[in-house]
Amino acid sequence: MRVSIPDDVAASAEQLAERDKKSLDEVCADAVREYVQRHDSDQWVTDAMNRAIAEIGDEPDEFVSEAARRTLERIEW
Repeated sequence: MRVSIPDDVAASAEQLAERDKKSLDEVCADAVREYVQRHDSDQWVTDAMNRAIAEIGDEPDEFVSEAARRTLERIEW
């Protein structure tokens, strides 16, 4: 695989690699790995929330609505 990285980002990555005594390939692989994990986890959370809503439904709960209203009334905006 071949990718292009802006010069300023590449320079920062090279400095980080040198500081951490890693190869530039390792730093780039770590960065991509973290990015993928972060975005995969976002999708996982969204999917989990959608499943929970599908299971319990999305009908308004009077108790929760009233508690939220009362809480918001006490907050100084």
